[in-house]
Amino acid sequence: MAQLGAMALDGGDPRLADTEGEFAGQGIVAYTRPQMRALHDKSITFEEYHYYALQSRAEEDSNHRMVKNGAGTRGFLSTIIPGKGPSSLASDEKRNQSMIPADINLSVPDRRASVTEEEWTNASRAIRTATAGAIFFLITTDILGPFGLPYAFATTGWGPGVALYTVFGFMAGVSGWLLWSCFMGLDSYQYPVKTYGDLAFRLYGQWARYMINILQSIQLICSVAVIIISNGEALSEASKFKLCYAICCLVWALAGFFLGQVRTLQKFGWLANFAIWINLLIMFITMGVAAHSPPLYSAAGSSAGFSVNPDLVTANAAGVYPAVTHSAGLPDPANFGASINGLMQAVYAYGGAMLFTEFMSEMKRPYDFLKGMWGAQFFIYIFYMLYGLFMYGYQGQYLQNPSYLGISPYNWQTAGNVLAMVSALIAAALYGNIGVKVLYNNIAVEFFRAPPLTSKKGKLLWVAAIPIYWSIAFVVGAAIPDFSGFTAIISAVCTIQFTYSFPPFLHLAFNIKKNALRGGEGFDPVTGQVSLQDRGLKRLMRGFMAGNWYLNAWNILYFCGALATAGLGIWAAVENLILIYAEPQLNAFGCHSPVDVSS
Repeated sequence: MAQLGAMALDGGDPRLADTEGEFAGQGIVAYTRPQMRALHDKSITFEEYHYYALQSRAEEDSNHRMVKNGAGTRGFLSTIIPGKGPSSLASDEKRNQSMIPADINLSVPDRRASVTEEEWTNASRAIRTATAGAIFFLITTDILGPFGLPYAFATTGWGPGVALYTVFGFMAGVSGWLLWSCFMGLDSYQYPVKTYGDLAFRLYGQWARYMINILQSIQLICSVAVIIISNGEALSEASKFKLCYAICCLVWALAGFFLGQVRTLQKFGWLANFAIWINLLIMFITMGVAAHSPPLYSAAGSSAGFSVNPDLVTANAAGVYPAVTHSAGLPDPANFGASINGLMQAVYAYGGAMLFTEFMSEMKRPYDFLKGMWGAQFFIYIFYMLYGLFMYGYQGQYLQNPSYLGISPYNWQTAGNVLAMVSALIAAALYGNIGVKVLYNNIAVEFFRAPPLTSKKGKLLWVAAIPIYWSIAFVVGAAIPDFSGFTAIISAVCTIQFTYSFPPFLHLAFNIKKNALRGGEGFDPVTGQVSLQDRGLKRLMRGFMAGNWYLNAWNILYFCGALATAGLGIWAAVENLILIYAEPQLNAFGCHSPVDVSS
């Protein structure tokens, strides 16, 4: 928290001089044209970002009122069925794109000198095509969907499982609101916020941006690897373990080479829509089969009960397995680590916050993000929890992760696996899409002046980057055969940070800076100057105590609690991985499937 003083103060002249910055020697005064600034210019102040953000929000509201008065709105249907709506987003994009010179590489500073302010802002408008409906389906198209939640209930019990899932679900929605508040106050057509790291940069500085970008890149590629693992396990089970496990994983990496070529989130909205209905179908199938058939006893060695206490799922001398049991509290209080490890599976269902900023950056009207976000959170909470409780009620300690792997009738088991493979592949393509964009914008564009992805050369680079990204994910996934242990460590190290730790940390800085502004202070677009009446600790404390000071205090408590939870999760996940890797048959890139524990 030592950086709070620095993040609240913008000392010195905030403007670049003629002889400073990226355009030194070109005789250009940088502040007169936002497009002439470096991609992450440290001299741009919070006040300037906030000024242009307010202008962009006002324009969006004006356009929305015109559309509403002229053609009506689609209302609730726009959330259930993603579409272009009455504003004809495709036409808007085509019109805006036509105003951008096709041969201009906006990543090269001296080329941007020939771009007008109108062309610059239209370039930002053109990529904003996603609707609230698309956002709803993109958020609910998460990595595990509901299929890790039964395992979580089996390791935590009825009471703790429901209570913790409720708390984590509500706080995930609160975190979404915190991120949305920061985005609405910092994003603009002149200075668009494109990634989670951009928010951190504008509030804390370059160090925060690097930290978040690195962590986000790790989680995204690991998330794709998780899909490769789950689909590899499903394919190996469907083939009755006759196909080498590493080959099963490779099949899905190759499939990602092609599906990953979809570039825009608006197009992914339709794929995500399809994936959600597939997930619901899988839920109905597994619930129906679980209610009329026993668990898959042959896979008991990879069940939730085995991680809690192997005696719960170990057959006796006559080969009879223990009856299905349930627990009102923790199944085994002595094995607290196993319950925390299971809880991380539930946290994974709320991992979409990592991409909230990227989703908002491609929305036609970011104000509508809250509709899609809260709708998705309620959907995830209600339907996923009902599914988890139902499956726990019938399969108890024998639940697998993902849950569709634990269905005993082979025909139904295969049906669930096939459907899950399609749905999971769409989710993996989505996370790979964002992952490549994060790396491309923060490495290729910033350091190597790569062209934007909307240009012809950028599209060709995208085609080449997708196979490389999925190949790396395959190496990671095939090397870590323990699915639950892998997802638990990702949840603790990454998911908790993006969903629960970073949002209050960022909003604290945003609230202090915004609340510290007095009448007469702020950015002057005519002179490019920022007027502040005071600086230092006095301004910091005034920003903290002004207005909703209680929200700032809550952000601090929330941030510290999330860090403590992450610490517990990391400890439990590491302990679980140590236990799993003690088994000699689980080798990296092996042909033996992790779900084949009968031999």
